Amino acid sequence: MPLTILVADDDSGTRLSIGDYLEASGYSVISAENGKEALGMVETYQPHLIVTDITMPQMDGYELVRQVRRQPSLRLLPVVFLTGRTDPKERVLGYQLGCDIYLAKPFELSELGAVVRNLLERSQMIESEWRSRVQAVGVNEASAKVSIYEPTVVVDLTDRETEVLYLLSEGLSNSQIGDKLHLSPRTVEKHVSSLLRKTDTSNRAELVRFAMVHHLLS
Repeated sequence: MPLTILVADDDSGTRLSIGDYLEASGYSVISAENGKEALGMVETYQPHLIVTDITMPQMDGYELVRQVRRQPSLRLLPVVFLTGRTDPKERVLGYQLGCDIYLAKPFELSELGAVVRNLLERSQMIESEWRSRVQAVGVNEASAKVSIYEPTVVVDLTDRETEVLYLLSEGLSNSQIGDKLHLSPRTVEKHVSSLLRKTDTSNRAELVRFAMVHHLLS
């Protein structure tokens, strides 16, 4: 079955053009005209990826992603933000909430297609690897119990970095992590930057996926 992509945008022309392009690329597309409707579709259809505008009525893209990331089963769901906003602070907020990629409007559909394909391939690869590890437990439970929850790579993390990584996996923002650990958001950001560098990942969602796949959070 084709992978399902949710497109949320209050502009019907944008929804139609993106939907037609992605369907022509072999995906199944569902669409919503605001964040509230999109959130309901996430729960009903369980899409494999979300493409969402930021400025929408009833519930904007930021709140949509915030609500999605509160659900443990959706913390690693790939999210692409579409926006006409150029303020770096807006982008930082989006990454803090857990988006994977920003695309500035206007954008090329071919670029969106490449981003979607890359994120889905990576997501499916991680899911496949996780499933194979779970199956390994069933096949050889005695030996798997010893190894499956142990880290599969060696990453030299400090105790503080480990604490930050765990809170990131819980979906907390920099300010929330700072409150928990009694650190400034700037200090938290420095730890996050160090984690990205040490794991060779490019954003927070990818970092958490890496940590889960390699059992750094166990």
